[in-house]
Amino acid sequence: MLTDQTIATVKATAPILEQHGELLTRHFYKRMFEKNPEVGPLFNRTNQEKGSQQKALAAAICAYAANIDNLEVLGGAVELIAQKHASLQIQPEHYPIVGENLLASIREVLGEGATDGVIQAWSEAYGFLANILIGREREIYHQHQIAPNGWAGFKKFRVARKEMESEVITSFYLEPQEGGAVPAFMPGQYITLRVPSPCGHTTMRNYSLSDKPGQPHFRISVKRETGPEAGTPDGFVSNFLHQGVNVGDSLEVGPPCGEFFLDLTEKHQRPLVLISGGVGITPTMSMLLSALEVTPDREIYFIHAALNGRTHAFKNTLRDLAASRKNLKVHTRYSEATDGDRATNGFDSEGFVDGPLIESLIPSRDADYYFCGPKPFMVNIYHQLLEWGIPATQVHLEFFGPRQGLQKPATCPV
Repeated sequence: MLTDQTIATVKATAPILEQHGELLTRHFYKRMFEKNPEVGPLFNRTNQEKGSQQKALAAAICAYAANIDNLEVLGGAVELIAQKHASLQIQPEHYPIVGENLLASIREVLGEGATDGVIQAWSEAYGFLANILIGREREIYHQHQIAPNGWAGFKKFRVARKEMESEVITSFYLEPQEGGAVPAFMPGQYITLRVPSPCGHTTMRNYSLSDKPGQPHFRISVKRETGPEAGTPDGFVSNFLHQGVNVGDSLEVGPPCGEFFLDLTEKHQRPLVLISGGVGITPTMSMLLSALEVTPDREIYFIHAALNGRTHAFKNTLRDLAASRKNLKVHTRYSEATDGDRATNGFDSEGFVDGPLIESLIPSRDADYYFCGPKPFMVNIYHQLLEWGIPATQVHLEFFGPRQGLQKPATCPV
């Protein structure tokens, strides 16, 4: 356990770290990649360039410092980090590298404020948290290895089928290259692909599984990412998959991970509400297909936001499911509908998914909500559910980016 002196010192430095958080983490990553380039493949360089990884780490450090005397409130964050680390195959030997560079960065950025006492306290605090994560990650790795058809590390899978779901999203059906079945997973979880990078190393990306468990394959549905602005690069891995990977090719795949999932062992009378925006439809499709199979009498509301019919994935699948299942209601809202969309009645309404729309579709606010999509979409839905007073146990989300981005305004979470 941490000493009272360590807890007091860490909490006292929390405001300083909040003030210098992003400067500190930018310095930390730069320092670590220079001194320990071997850890580079474990990190998403696109997120580095955009600054989102620095923000995420700054928020995590800030939250840990503020809550070090009440770590139970960080349980969900610890599980999220452990699952992410396990997906990237983070090992115990990586923690000293991170710790050494983080402590050195604190000293170098804070200067005289980083006294020996402060560094010692943060060394103990980091070691304490590292041990918690190492222990949980060890459990996850063990679960992967002993699961029926499971494995440790990365395994070769063959691309059995490649199917366009929209102009920007393509599904890849992956089967074990050496034959056999795939392990069970929880609907909503993701797998990790490890692919060669232009620099001669490898890079990894997480992709949600978009089909239900129990199939002879894993299915991922990947959006081809283009540079957000002129002169910015397209997403390397997504474009590699779309343009460079064909049926019959092999890919390195890590076991299913993730703490955002639909627990099918839970039985609820209240409705299930699945809300997605853009490519955020991938985990909710897995949830929908699983829920229809396991809980066929439960009311399910599937609400999806897309730009228009060109970007709308799984359109025909959802239409057919809605027509054949009385317990399922599907609503699609386009924010940039085309004349062709309007002529064919290929969607239900125009605009953005918001509180009034959700409330108009469901019989009661008392429901279990699962949602995933781009940041503005997520922020609006999250705060709408908070405003309605929906219990935290009924709100589940997958947020692509630092969780503090859900705050209005963004603050150091305490």
